[in-house]
Amino acid sequence: MPTSDHADSMDAIYRTQRHIYDLTRKYYLLGRDRLIAELVPPRGGVVLEMGCGTARNLIVAARRYPDAQFLGFDISEAMLDNARASVRRAGLQERIQLVKGDATAFSCKRLFGIGGVDRVFCSYTLSMVPGWEMAVAAGADALRAGGRMHLVDFGDQNSLPGWFARGLNAWLARFQVSPRTDLAPVVQHVAHQRGLLIDHRHLYRGYAQYAVVGG
Repeated sequence: MPTSDHADSMDAIYRTQRHIYDLTRKYYLLGRDRLIAELVPPRGGVVLEMGCGTARNLIVAARRYPDAQFLGFDISEAMLDNARASVRRAGLQERIQLVKGDATAFSCKRLFGIGGVDRVFCSYTLSMVPGWEMAVAAGADALRAGGRMHLVDFGDQNSLPGWFARGLNAWLARFQVSPRTDLAPVVQHVAHQRGLLIDHRHLYRGYAQYAVVGG
């Protein structure tokens, strides 16, 4: 079940922000569409987004891959209200299923009644999740044989001007966002434990980072 304190915190942040979230975030959540373009699920496959927010990514992905089914969960009921409304407006209720869940303690069986999925993705969510390392492990454990997990989030900004990095981090902290600068070794550890391969890249001079884990 979702951690109540974190769920309440996210609801407090997004109770009003959810109405302008997609409009404002498109300018700085870089790499989301690249991730979606690289998902390429198998025909009839199942794709899961951890921390689906407004369902923007799920809707884009569902339109791009009409032969796949999509699942999403979020810890914020406020965000899920928006997500469900967006899915209905898009006419994708039959292909996108949304539930409330905690990325650090979920199972596909408990949330969706299935044993696993072909693709897992997480877009700018880990930087808001206490215990995010557990979310990476849970995502990897949700994969079916031959599946892949795709992760994109803020990077270390090491190749960007210092003033930019300081300003960005200060602004992100207002929304309880903390870039996971140690994402690469954590993902490497999770992949190694499960005999999976990993590809980790820095994007946009370190503004973002992108990791793919799979068999």
